[in-house]
Amino acid sequence: MGYIVASISRFSLGLMMVLYTIEAFRSLLMDTRSQEARRLFNRQTILIYLTLINGVIVLYVQQFDYKILLASLAELGIITAAMILYKYIYSGASYSLVNHMCMFLTIGFLMLVRLKFSLAKKQLMFCAIALIFSAMIPVLFERFRFFKTIKWFYAIIGLGMLSVVTLLGNRTFGANLSISVAGITIQPSELVKIFFVFFVASMLQVLPLEDRDPFRIHIHRPDFKIVFITSCVAAAHVLVLVGAKDLGSASIFFLCYLAMLYVATRKPGYFILGLGAFALAALVGYRLFPHVQQRVEAWQNPVKSFDGSGFQMSQSLFAIASGGWFGSGLGQGMPDKIPVVTKDFIFAAICEEFGGIYALCLLLLCIAYFLAFMRISLRMRDPFYKIVACGLGVTYAIQVVLMIGGVIKFIPSTGVTLPLVSYGGSSLLSTILMIAVIQGLYCRQSDREHL
Repeated sequence: MGYIVASISRFSLGLMMVLYTIEAFRSLLMDTRSQEARRLFNRQTILIYLTLINGVIVLYVQQFDYKILLASLAELGIITAAMILYKYIYSGASYSLVNHMCMFLTIGFLMLVRLKFSLAKKQLMFCAIALIFSAMIPVLFERFRFFKTIKWFYAIIGLGMLSVVTLLGNRTFGANLSISVAGITIQPSELVKIFFVFFVASMLQVLPLEDRDPFRIHIHRPDFKIVFITSCVAAAHVLVLVGAKDLGSASIFFLCYLAMLYVATRKPGYFILGLGAFALAALVGYRLFPHVQQRVEAWQNPVKSFDGSGFQMSQSLFAIASGGWFGSGLGQGMPDKIPVVTKDFIFAAICEEFGGIYALCLLLLCIAYFLAFMRISLRMRDPFYKIVACGLGVTYAIQVVLMIGGVIKFIPSTGVTLPLVSYGGSSLLSTILMIAVIQGLYCRQSDREHL
């Protein structure tokens, strides 16, 4: 019975994902306040609920464990609460961001229930906590205006948190990634991303010189002195992460800064010089760190080092290949053979059990999410908020590229998680807070346009 239901779900889940992805890109071309867009968002909501219900039915008929039903009700309550919060309480919020977030959370929940139920329960708790914190973000942006002035507060907090984990952090796979506080493990680099983006934006913001014409902003670009100081502080963040051997996060910070610097200055020379520095730093990192050499070796020829560093990559490629276009069916594959599959390699598990078409749609949905971020950034008139929205969107995109690229052997694995899908409380919290910040900016801009 379980096999039959799983086999049917290969096509039903895939079809719903294809339809949702098409709707996601259609929404980018619409006026989000039009009636047509509202109907589209309602269809997306229905597809999210149907995906959750379909996946839960498949998992339940295979295990007949009532705990799956209870956890599913909790997941249903969480995504419903998120929709109510942003669609009704914050009436000016972006429906696209809400729906995509809920779809990612649903996919992650189904995979974690299938892979390790105890982690799914923890992820539900992290998600509930994150939504509670995120509910306050739009209110803060509406009531307070000091965010663009406390630049050094962001830098001190960010560098302080990274330094603590470098000196006292728990070592995981050769890197100091987390610290334990009262039995709770925290990965500070995930939260520091937000402080880092705010610091860079507050330093590089293009200040308006004239406010008399509301439809035109006369601006000046940051001079070299400001760029130099900002670059030094940004480099300090990256170097602390390198000292902790967290090269995945270091790459995210570095590339995010390059993108924000280009947006603020419009000087391609900075960007090209930065890419050259990144390539040089990658070469130095390869020479200095043995675990980086192992990952590069596994990337170049995983089968050759199958019994060692290449085992994870080999199993990932086997899983992707065995899934084919339509997958083996939820619960019918063997993704648990992949080490750390719930975090770094959950995309391989999705490929195996949901199929290549589903995985491709997931990647396209990530692209649509990034484009939605950029669309909001382009609508911002305040330069500080424009750079913040751009920085958070680029941070998300880089993390997706590093994670999926590492899983499919496009680049060496960096140990980065897939936002909202992979297991990880710190990653989930930081990503939901990032989305809440974008929502706060969007609501603020919407209110101004209605005046």
